[in-house]
Amino acid sequence: MTELPKVALITGPTASGKSALALALAEARDGVVINADSAQVYRDLRVVSARPSLEEEARAPHRLFGHVDGADSSYSAARWAAEARAEIDAAHAANTLPILVGGTGLYLRTLLDGIAPVPEIDPMIRAEVRALPVAEAHAQLAALDPAMAVALNPADTTRVARALEVVRSTGRSIGDWRADKHGGIGDRINLAALILLPDRAWLNARIDTRFTAMVRDGADEVAALLARDDVPADAPVRRAIGVPEIAAMLGGDIDAATAATAGATATRQYAKRQYTWFRNQPPERWIRTDETEISVQVAQLATLLQ
Repeated sequence: MTELPKVALITGPTASGKSALALALAEARDGVVINADSAQVYRDLRVVSARPSLEEEARAPHRLFGHVDGADSSYSAARWAAEARAEIDAAHAANTLPILVGGTGLYLRTLLDGIAPVPEIDPMIRAEVRALPVAEAHAQLAALDPAMAVALNPADTTRVARALEVVRSTGRSIGDWRADKHGGIGDRINLAALILLPDRAWLNARIDTRFTAMVRDGADEVAALLARDDVPADAPVRRAIGVPEIAAMLGGDIDAATAATAGATATRQYAKRQYTWFRNQPPERWIRTDETEISVQVAQLATLLQ
């Protein structure tokens, strides 16, 4: 039986040390680092998204980092998964190790498990649904797709709107579409996955330190982003954690210390949600570790890659 090609995956909450570990593994194992973080795809945000520096990128091949313009509001998990599949195949063809790194669970699920083949949504229906208050949208969803309405948080604007527009446009529940996924690569690779789940106090201290630096060093890139007329206020890149806080500072609404505190608080909340998801949702064969020493983490991955 032919051995499946190996792919390393380093994931976990923000600020847990994923990027440094990916670089160390790439240098040790002739690897190619492939981004799986939804904020780090944007060209406009290097500092604020904690993207690897130019010096770090020069130490090993990095793919899918900063390759999407902030004005592109159509970038999706499906598009990222298609690009990631191509980069993984290219790495295997070059006899190098693909190393996925990032904490965007939707990206990883789409790549590994596939995507539901939902048809294009009627633009008029989408516009109507997105204009509804979330309470009204949820009420309509309850009438058209009761099971999905029960499954979703009634206050989750994005997911409620998506479920409603799908059932209105296709006549079929988004839950039914999701049961018919295709395109996943999970069954054709040998995945060595390490989830970084460090001590919460350690993680929070890193978040605080990192965000103070982001406010100091990332103001220019946020100012440049805000100055662009082709990037609307609701574009995903402008909603990335750090952008609203630094924008408020640049507008004179808050000072740097308040911006740093607000950004760190938002990041902690996001990390808490990620921590819970990564602890409980991925398969048991994905190894969880609270180790923070990179050399030990590399050794853990080396064992998984044998």
